[in-house]
Amino acid sequence: MGLVTRAPQGVELRGVEKRYGAVVAVRALDLEVRPGELVVLVGPSGCGKSTLLRLIAGLIAPTAGEVWIGGRRVDDVEPGARDVSMVFQSYALYPHMTVAGNLGFGLRVRGTPRDEIERRVAEAAAALGLSDLLSWRPGQLSGGQRQRVALGRAMVRDPGVFLFDEPLSNLDAELRLRTRDEIAALHRRLGTTMIFVTHDQVEALSLGERVAVMDRGRLQQVGTPDEVYRRPRNLFVAGFVGSPPINCIPLARDEGGRLVGGPFALHAPSGLDRATLGVRPEDLALAGGDDDPTGTGDFRAAVLRVEALGSEQRVHLDGPGDAAWVARAGPGLRVAPGDRVRVSVAWERSHLFGPDGRREEAAPRPLSRPTSP
Repeated sequence: MGLVTRAPQGVELRGVEKRYGAVVAVRALDLEVRPGELVVLVGPSGCGKSTLLRLIAGLIAPTAGEVWIGGRRVDDVEPGARDVSMVFQSYALYPHMTVAGNLGFGLRVRGTPRDEIERRVAEAAAALGLSDLLSWRPGQLSGGQRQRVALGRAMVRDPGVFLFDEPLSNLDAELRLRTRDEIAALHRRLGTTMIFVTHDQVEALSLGERVAVMDRGRLQQVGTPDEVYRRPRNLFVAGFVGSPPINCIPLARDEGGRLVGGPFALHAPSGLDRATLGVRPEDLALAGGDDDPTGTGDFRAAVLRVEALGSEQRVHLDGPGDAAWVARAGPGLRVAPGDRVRVSVAWERSHLFGPDGRREEAAPRPLSRPTSP
């Protein structure tokens, strides 16, 4: 018999809201997580993502709305009867117990037979590379090993839904990456529903089958990592998801009916008087300079700083607009601070956001380009 014996359960939130007096932590939120899916909730600190996870777990009650797990409404169901297991940011291990004792503690409390506990503990330990550490105590373990014990403690319960509340935040960068890969591999092996909370958008994009972006208690967008990155629903999602962040410049309609800002003059969609242009760093191409009479480009800029990262360079540029822009370039580009470069925009992959922050469906259309010197 394998470690997972129960079918994964879907999770549905219908108009869920959580208020603390005048503070609204979660606002009228709808979300459906399909059985067996790994969904990552991501957003800045205080956006409501951890509150949402606790609402699903039953650790707090919603002010309004409904929580459904496995086709059953669970608003009034105690946490222990919701068929979920939760892994917290803190490992919350019992220091006086061995790894085996920590793994099997929840099952012992529920009165599970000893042979069943031993079997499940052994299977979880094997799956997480802990078999040789079962007699160790938490104080003898590394941070990554402790986090794996916390994962195993959730696994042995055989839940229909796993909930992860920023479980990698206490790990260093290398260990965080390795543990993230282990969680992804675990999901592929178990096929269990997983909802993972993080503030790290790189972690969200690399781990989630779908990503749910939150801000100020509201769900901003739900989609695959590629959808969220390539087709952000609004300016917040575009700015939050992506490293380095998207480059932006405000535009306004001029007397000629164009949207203008800095060196740009764009076609103005009907009824749009103000907008924001957004261009990802990898959608900027750098070449030549003011001393290259054959060069073309959408604008010229001075190089402020170059980050050499081995496989790529991040070139910080002076403008356009009030903020510095960043371009992502290959390692072969030869530029240094003080150089002038011509910058071309991949317009078909760029974005135009209206005054309400929503992205226009059509890509920006330039009406003119600067002439060569």
